[in-house]
Amino acid sequence: MKRVIGFHYTLTDKSGTTLDSSIGDEPLYFLEGAQQIIPGLESVLGLMNVGDKRKIEVKSQDAYGEINPELIVKVKRTQFPPDANLQVGDQFQVNNDNHSPVFTIITVETEEVTVDGNHPMAGKDLFFDVEIIGMREATQEEIGHGHAHGAHGHGHH
Repeated sequence: MKRVIGFHYTLTDKSGTTLDSSIGDEPLYFLEGAQQIIPGLESVLGLMNVGDKRKIEVKSQDAYGEINPELIVKVKRTQFPPDANLQVGDQFQVNNDNHSPVFTIITVETEEVTVDGNHPMAGKDLFFDVEIIGMREATQEEIGHGHAHGAHGHGHH
């Protein structure tokens, strides 16, 4: 039986800086086994019960993976539109496919631009402070669609 699990979280890095949080917003709901959240977090949440609170450390290999040096590449400045105001930290996709990697500009030089196709959290251990706030059996529609439809299973299509 697949479940939909709802939880509140605060995500911090190794130094304790908050990177993301659902506190003050809607909790996050996910369908077990649908690869909607990082595996190192899902494996622990699946063992918890409603009302449980826990601090979870997820090593980079169980989060967004290690940094792949092959995804850091230099491209000619001419590959970008001539009027583009390129800044370090800018992000873009090569095409409009939602599954294509997001590249981040890490250096801009006269002739070349260095871009990084790694996920911004790649190579980082992540620290979650979580509380399970809901858990229920997934509907057949959710299983078919591969994602949760909110707290009570209401559709969104």
